[in-house]
Amino acid sequence: MIDGKETLEGSSDAAFRGDSTLHNPEDLLLASLSTCHMLWYLHVCADAGIIVTAYEDHASGTMEELPDGGRFTEVVLHPKVTITDATRLTEANELHAKAHKNCFIANSCNFPVRHEPSCMAAE
Repeated sequence: MIDGKETLEGSSDAAFRGDSTLHNPEDLLLASLSTCHMLWYLHVCADAGIIVTAYEDHASGTMEELPDGGRFTEVVLHPKVTITDATRLTEANELHAKAHKNCFIANSCNFPVRHEPSCMAAE
């Protein structure tokens, strides 16, 4: 529990006899990496004067089971971003590298965290 925050109901993954309707640690790790990247990305875009109107991500992870547990071997973030200025699409995509470099969570992992972004301009 974290003081002052809502309690999250958790379980192990369904593959390990858990409840698939509840959060599991693996989901939460992906969510943490995705959220940290998003917040840094929005920050660096704001600093650059790029206006982001939409952001979504479908993070995925690869794990391996070991005799005494398991581990992540890689996480890939798939941020899909919409900005207001079509002339800055290349720059907006490049800023993901800066966001990644600053992400506390990604910097704490002992496995690669990659990003495969796509960016489009609002219509």
